[in-house]
Amino acid sequence: MIDRYKTVDMDRIWSDQNRFEIWKKVELAVTEVLCERGVVPEKSWKVIKEKADFRIERVLEIEKETRHDVIAFLTNMAEFIGPDSRFVHMGMTSSDLLDTSLALQCREAGLIILEKLNIFHKVLCKRAIEFKDTFQMGRSHGIHAEPITFGLKLAMWSEEIKRNIIRWERAIDAISIGQISGAVGTYQHIDPDVEIEVCKRLELSAATVSNQVVQRDGHAEYLTTLAVIGATLEKIAIEIRHLQRTEVLEAEEFFQKGQKGSSAMPHKRNPIVTERITGMARLLRGNAHVGLENVALWHERDISHSSVERVILPDSTTIMDYSLNKMIYLMENLLVYPDNMMKNINLTCGLIFSQEVLLELVKAGLTREDAYSVVQRNAMKVWDERTDFKEMLLNDSEVTKYLTRKDLDQLFDMEKIKLNIYKIYNRIGLN
Repeated sequence: MIDRYKTVDMDRIWSDQNRFEIWKKVELAVTEVLCERGVVPEKSWKVIKEKADFRIERVLEIEKETRHDVIAFLTNMAEFIGPDSRFVHMGMTSSDLLDTSLALQCREAGLIILEKLNIFHKVLCKRAIEFKDTFQMGRSHGIHAEPITFGLKLAMWSEEIKRNIIRWERAIDAISIGQISGAVGTYQHIDPDVEIEVCKRLELSAATVSNQVVQRDGHAEYLTTLAVIGATLEKIAIEIRHLQRTEVLEAEEFFQKGQKGSSAMPHKRNPIVTERITGMARLLRGNAHVGLENVALWHERDISHSSVERVILPDSTTIMDYSLNKMIYLMENLLVYPDNMMKNINLTCGLIFSQEVLLELVKAGLTREDAYSVVQRNAMKVWDERTDFKEMLLNDSEVTKYLTRKDLDQLFDMEKIKLNIYKIYNRIGLN
């Protein structure tokens, strides 16, 4: 089971040890398939399979001289294997090894992220059900609009994460592409069937057409999808940051015993996790931009993509893993203050029911323009005088000509908004 709060697995995936282990796995898979096709002698394959190994320190030592990581790796493997090493890497080019191995690393990292996305989705669904009936002020332009429930907001986030799960599954498929096609992708020294069989054994799809590299649109999709997921996490984080403001205080990051908010002001409880998520999302967007830049390479290939991918792919997957860890913990432990939500709902003295009154006056016979004018005239007085909106309306003969106190009491009843909110819950399967 993946640890839902740690990035240890992600660190392992991008370690030198795992990278070289995967390189060995790919090279052995190709050699085995070539042996089955009679290209590599059975006796040599047995030696290669038994003796193939590497030492990180030795690979790096050789690389200092060769200035080529794949040659350094193969040279070190040859030191373990002996003369039969001549059958390793037959017909391959470096990118066959590098890109196929990178696909395996990205897929493994992607599956860790996928599991945590599913965990986060479940957390949001659980809390959406918990606060299904908790009234909160809906805001547009930052200004009070009409009431919602806090659960509805959580349900909306859960649906966006569900869409991101679908996107991420597609991105994992897009990155899970291998190639064993040789220099410039013509299979001049290796049969295409070898590529298909090797990729099958590695649980990858074979590139339908490649040149000397697996084409980078799949990598760009992977990175841009991470950026989209990061944008969703930032969206949630920014909302919580607003709700934690002292003047609002409807929800708050959990503040554990012994935690400190400020070196100068002992009273501070700052939204540090959500602010951090905003910063992480910026990194993901920047890396996604670089991934798009990597799509266009010279002719059959250059290596302008290679150096940057060694940074942005480990970094982006690790950032996402870290961000999901933080957001899972945050939402599981989010402090929610329903009393403050209701207090804020009442700040505008009932103005949030202005549309209810407007529509009822229209139903009673006024034109929309006239009804709007009547309601807005009273609403502006409430803004200025801070008086009760319902009482203001009851003192307006143009209103009471059409609406009674009982009518207004019903219009100012928030409970009725739950009816259609429940329908939304049913539509998305949250019960």
